[in-house]
Amino acid sequence: MKLGALVRMHWFDRAMRSLGAILPKGLYARSLIIIIAPVVLLQSVVVYVFMERHWQLVTRRLSAAVTADISALIDIYESYPQDRDATTLARIASERLQLDVDILHDTDLPPVGPKPFFSILDETLSDELRRQIDKPYWMDTVGRSNYIEIRVKLSDKDVMRVIARRSQAYASNSHIFLVWMGGSSLILLGIAILFLRNQIRPILKLSEAAEALGKGREIEFRPRGAREVRQAGHAFLEMRRRIERSMEQRTTMLNGVSHDLRTILTRFKLSLALLRQTPEVEDLKRDVDEMSRMLEGYLSFARGDTNEPAVTTDLRMILEEVQSDAERQGHATHLDIVGDPNITVRIDAFRRLIFNLVSNAARHGDRIEISANHETRWLVLHVDDDGPGIPADMRGEVFKPFVRLDEARNQDEGGSGLGLAIARDIARSHGGDITLGDSPLGGLRATVRLPA
Repeated sequence: MKLGALVRMHWFDRAMRSLGAILPKGLYARSLIIIIAPVVLLQSVVVYVFMERHWQLVTRRLSAAVTADISALIDIYESYPQDRDATTLARIASERLQLDVDILHDTDLPPVGPKPFFSILDETLSDELRRQIDKPYWMDTVGRSNYIEIRVKLSDKDVMRVIARRSQAYASNSHIFLVWMGGSSLILLGIAILFLRNQIRPILKLSEAAEALGKGREIEFRPRGAREVRQAGHAFLEMRRRIERSMEQRTTMLNGVSHDLRTILTRFKLSLALLRQTPEVEDLKRDVDEMSRMLEGYLSFARGDTNEPAVTTDLRMILEEVQSDAERQGHATHLDIVGDPNITVRIDAFRRLIFNLVSNAARHGDRIEISANHETRWLVLHVDDDGPGIPADMRGEVFKPFVRLDEARNQDEGGSGLGLAIARDIARSHGGDITLGDSPLGGLRATVRLPA
């Protein structure tokens, strides 16, 4: 019993996963399904009940009445042989029964034609003819759209041909109900979709604002829509204000710290400049310079560049500047740009990101290749070199602040181990990331992927 229950649960989970893979992922599409699915299900039930209980019932009764009239005419023809005048029979059928009757002599029933794929009239009328008239018959319900033709074999030589209006045997006005039901459903669904779009639009605006905040951009946003959506919008604005306030406080604190530390280092430099220049004093100067560079690196990493606004700039111009700097240092650098050169980034932060990666490649290799692809909404940039590379198991460690690998490449100019950490921090502040891999040149490949 337990095994059977587990099997049923397994198949149920698989069915739900398959259904989840088929269903749309967007809120708007799922909301439409929530609205449309019950309406379609209700309409299907109503149509089925209508077809089963009303349409078929009315059609069967009409077909039975027409068949009874034909049976009565046959009885008259057979019971009163002295009154077998076709003219009199046709007159009675036309005046009393609204049927066109004719007696065909020396003929036989036509061959049976193909039946329509779906016809309530054809099925119902056939059943009534078999039930009420125990004679060979032939009928055509599709040859003439407004009429039906029935032929009954009376004897070896005589055939009665009856032509009746389709409305006499078929509930032909039922389509009006279906059209009315379908039209009203479409109108109601259109109104529901219109109101739903107005409710979904504020949610999409909130999503765009949150995404822009994650990319370091700022767009105008005002909470709108339903009460719950407005509450979420106000919560987002309050969160954004808190983040901005925290960043401003951090920036103010770091500016004060940097000012105090730079003041002390300046006094050190002045004191060393007044001393007699001995080898020991030169060593102290180098230590102070090293301390200054490390301080700038620490402050840059801690401060970040999130206060800089994002603007549209020319990617080629930035990469050509970095290429020129690398070539001045004696490194053969190749640049390749594919797609739209215009990107929306924080220019100084992005320039520093690329500079850190190229400087890291230049420090450990002789050849550098920079390739950028902006054919989609994402910018994918590769920085390749022919240096020694980094072991695969250590590529995640080099992004940690202050990590320095002896044989790797995370030693920036000041020796603080912040080059790649700052680069990844800038990439993530833009909503992207940096990954490391093997380069076609034999060294390291740094891949930057940014929404731009």
